[in-house]
Amino acid sequence: MPPINQITADIIDASIHLHADLGPGLFESAYEELLAAELTRRGLRVQRQLLVPFEYRGTKIEFGFRLDLLVEGRVPVELKCTERPAPIHQRQLLTYLRLLKLPVGLLINFGGDRLIDGVQRIMNGYLDGDERVDVHR
Repeated sequence: MPPINQITADIIDASIHLHADLGPGLFESAYEELLAAELTRRGLRVQRQLLVPFEYRGTKIEFGFRLDLLVEGRVPVELKCTERPAPIHQRQLLTYLRLLKLPVGLLINFGGDRLIDGVQRIMNGYLDGDERVDVHR
């Protein structure tokens, strides 16, 4: 299994190439399908529209949230296609990371002129009760 940094690098590289070839303006679902196909071609295991249950204080939520992509079972990817993602999108991905107990996820916005401006690597800084959160761009 590739290291997380290699997985995120491959996801970002594939996203940049996809955006360079097609530009902004497609539906989010089109970018999702094309990115998943490209990552699969690169040998990565990709799950799309994954329903994720979770439990909170003894109450199980069967359909808690839906991930756009989960790559190698370790990196959630949330895709957007807007002029500018809202801060809630970062918090949403951070919540997913906390519930899944995963260290890093990617928020990728295909809606801008330059994809690199729309890539955010979100780090889950909650480790062993540590209330530190790192959000990297």
